[in-house]
Amino acid sequence: MSITTKASWLNTYTTKFGNDELFNANNDVKAYWKKLFTGFDKLGENALSGRQKDIDWLLLENGVTYNVYNDPQGMHRPWNLNVVPLVMHLNEWQNVEAGLKQRAELLNLVLKDAYGDRRLIKDGIIPHEIIYGHRGFLRQCDGIEYNTDKLLSIYAADLARGTDGRLWVVNDRTEAPSGMGYALENRSTTSRTLPEMYAKMNVTRLSAFFKEFHQMLIDAAPRKKDNPNIVILTPGSHNETYFEHAYLASFLGYPLVQGNDLVVRDGFLWMKSLQGLKRIDVVLRRVDDAFSDPLELREDSHLGVAGLLDVVRRKNVSVINPVGSGVIENPGLIPFMHAIAKYFLNEELILPQIASWWCGQEKEKNYVLNNLSNLVVKRIDRTNRESIYFGKFLNDRDLESLKAQILERPYRFVAQEQINFSTAPNLSGNILEPRNVVTRAFSIASGDQYNVMPGGLVRVAPDSKTVRVSNQRGGTSKDFWVVEDQVVREDKNKNWEQKSAIAISGLDDLPSLTAENLFWAGRYVGRTLVNARFIRTVMRQMAMVQNRDEKPEALKLQVLLKTVTHLTGTYPGFTEKNKEGHPAMDSPYEEMLSVIRDKNRVGSLAHTIGMFSHSYYSIRNLWSSDMWRVFENIQKLWQNFQEEENPSILRILKVLNQLITQLIAFMGLIEESIMVKQGLLLYFIGLQLEQSMLTITKCRSLLAIKYDPQVEYDLLEYLLTSHESLNIYRYSYRSHIQLEHVLDLVILDVEYARSLTFMIKRLQKDIARLPHSRKDQQLTSYQKYVFSVFSKLRLSESSKLCMTKSKNDVVREDLDTLLGELSDLLYKTSQSLTGTYFNHTDRQTQMFTQSFPI
Repeated sequence: MSITTKASWLNTYTTKFGNDELFNANNDVKAYWKKLFTGFDKLGENALSGRQKDIDWLLLENGVTYNVYNDPQGMHRPWNLNVVPLVMHLNEWQNVEAGLKQRAELLNLVLKDAYGDRRLIKDGIIPHEIIYGHRGFLRQCDGIEYNTDKLLSIYAADLARGTDGRLWVVNDRTEAPSGMGYALENRSTTSRTLPEMYAKMNVTRLSAFFKEFHQMLIDAAPRKKDNPNIVILTPGSHNETYFEHAYLASFLGYPLVQGNDLVVRDGFLWMKSLQGLKRIDVVLRRVDDAFSDPLELREDSHLGVAGLLDVVRRKNVSVINPVGSGVIENPGLIPFMHAIAKYFLNEELILPQIASWWCGQEKEKNYVLNNLSNLVVKRIDRTNRESIYFGKFLNDRDLESLKAQILERPYRFVAQEQINFSTAPNLSGNILEPRNVVTRAFSIASGDQYNVMPGGLVRVAPDSKTVRVSNQRGGTSKDFWVVEDQVVREDKNKNWEQKSAIAISGLDDLPSLTAENLFWAGRYVGRTLVNARFIRTVMRQMAMVQNRDEKPEALKLQVLLKTVTHLTGTYPGFTEKNKEGHPAMDSPYEEMLSVIRDKNRVGSLAHTIGMFSHSYYSIRNLWSSDMWRVFENIQKLWQNFQEEENPSILRILKVLNQLITQLIAFMGLIEESIMVKQGLLLYFIGLQLEQSMLTITKCRSLLAIKYDPQVEYDLLEYLLTSHESLNIYRYSYRSHIQLEHVLDLVILDVEYARSLTFMIKRLQKDIARLPHSRKDQQLTSYQKYVFSVFSKLRLSESSKLCMTKSKNDVVREDLDTLLGELSDLLYKTSQSLTGTYFNHTDRQTQMFTQSFPI
């Protein structure tokens, strides 16, 4: 049986009887849903679809992404948010809130007991295999004493409405619960795109919850330290929820760090900053338990901090949630939660659960094996992403394989009743259709109790036929509105800055990995721009000589092509024969196409753009929305170009022109959007260093050899063109192009911004502002190298650099020697800067291999 609503937007909405969020027990549309869609009707016939487009545009503009592993569309998939929110009245939510508080308290007690007295096991409340057989139980965490009774600082529960009309607990998330940042972004987006409805529906605000979250992190500091140093520990930009990590870091004002940014010294945890070590008091951890400490846990981990657990044992740092909390992210506990609630609280569970059978018990195991095709089977831990089995979708062979796995290790499996959870209206195109929804609700410790976010992250099935709800499988999301009858006002007494935590206050406090990413971001964007400009110049020449056989033209092209190889480092390239024994010169188009588009070839333009993208994505918490918009345009431009087959030279030139324009816009936005204390100085140092080194390489390849006057004149013109200096030259010298003047302009001019001397002068000034440069009166090694470069340039004379030793010599030895020496000094500068500021010390390793239960 199904019902179809009759009012306007809802007149085409058909759903299963009594199993949709829209309807109450009498199959009438709930009053607050009716109010919502009445408001939608007033917006106009096509307005709702228009608002959906606004949401899609806004999310794309803000760079909201969810990383989908092995996605053919690209890893950074745009976040999807449906315009129709999930709505619940405050009266119903208050009961859910009470149930979530109770469950958070229970799981906190279970966590303390699992690593403490283990009374639940001793008194027979739960079987020992539930804890000891779970991969999340870490023996290294046993007996650790913490600074608080609330070990479980953050708790998330996945909720879905069951057939009885109540919200049921589907999953518990305790290890490093994700989704809080996406919920906040969803609210920010819907409140901007539906401002009329947001105000009229009296939606409960999220601001108070995040103020309490901020305060919770501050209060977690050891010994209640004032102004604690707090960091967010992320696995890195490839993690599926990296956007959320960067978003929360930006929203809360805390440094976003990776494992290599942190180090243990003298029983404390320190952040490696540009100035030195900064002591850390609180870590908001987004790295999984087993990867958190390679010294005591997984030795192959590059995501955690060696020695972290020892600092925790000494009570010198608070980790939220504590390492080892994944053991209660355990569906094997669900059949025993009623008994646990009676044991610890002498209460009945407020929120119902799915009927579950743990296969470690004989009777329950037999029931599961006999009814496997009607059940959902899970492992008690989440070590395998594909560890959920829907019996009704398995063939006989798969069912037998699953039975064999259960019989081999029955304690590892739990089966649950398969229930059709409720659906909710979802705008698809221009119609409403029902989709399965699961809501993730969040609770945080606050004093001696838990506070619950009034809303949450609603995940939606990708289509009306899909049962399983998962972002990795293409699902979308909704905002969750808890609505009241009274007008909602902000609590003016809530002060965000009750005890402000220390954030990044200056360049000295910048995490070393962030500083390194900024440095390399500058280098990669400089490399991309310089190489793109020179390749454009070469492609123009190739287009001109395609049908010519004149020797001067061929010779010029050969010099240009060899310079491409030197500039990009794509050896052997045009400098010698390839593997087939034929010179690349015989088929320059194929080699140039490889240099431009082969993303797996180190030094190619595509590879450099990939490295540029990775560096910038790793520091996206520093970006403005304008930067993200231009960055996305670059990505789309290059992705579309990569998919084209055998593009013509003219097409390549068009793409290069667009790429260069976008890069220049991006570089301008960087200077506007990032402050020096956020690391802009490191970006400039990397940019000036890279552009200086490439200028040297380009000049050495084109000018160190003496050619016939006709060829040399054209090579000088190509150099000025690729350097974007031809018009400046003509304005400054008003003469035919001469080598001496070109050297003056491109290399020796002190006032011209694109000259080598000017860039070195700025580099010298910028590195003097680095922390170690200011310590005493003596120059650092990298300052000495740059000073030597600047001195050699200032002592050089263009007239002498033009000369050869004799008329018969073809090599300008003075010029070649100078450029070679400068290149070596700048390379040493880069190495010295890296060793001083970005050297992430040798990793500590275990003395023996750690094994984990299977």
